[in-house]
Amino acid sequence: QVQLVESGGGLVQAGGSLRLSCAASGIIFSISSMGWYRQAPGKQRELVATITCGGSTNYAYSVKGRFAISRDNAKNAVYLQMNSLKPEDTAVYYCDANQLGRLYWGQGNQVTVSS
Repeated sequence: QVQLVESGGGLVQAGGSLRLSCAASGIIFSISSMGWYRQAPGKQRELVATITCGGSTNYAYSVKGRFAISRDNAKNAVYLQMNSLKPEDTAVYYCDANQLGRLYWGQGNQVTVSS
């Protein structure tokens, strides 16, 4: 069993920055990919960014050039640096991890961007 604990969310003005962190604990053998998703009120959960063990990244078009995902394999942690935030980035952000073909999810982290 893998548990993911998130931190770093909060309230920020448009144009500002936030950094989200997510650390995995529990029974960890080999986590392949990690990522971030978000869900705004009334909308489906959508992919924000993913990163493989080797450092290959993918981003949603809406955040490309503004957000950066990174990973510390030794700490089993994933981070999301969010710059130039917009009100439409407001959502609950979830980290996830893939281990042995199973997906594990964090508890969710509210990010609110004021105009």
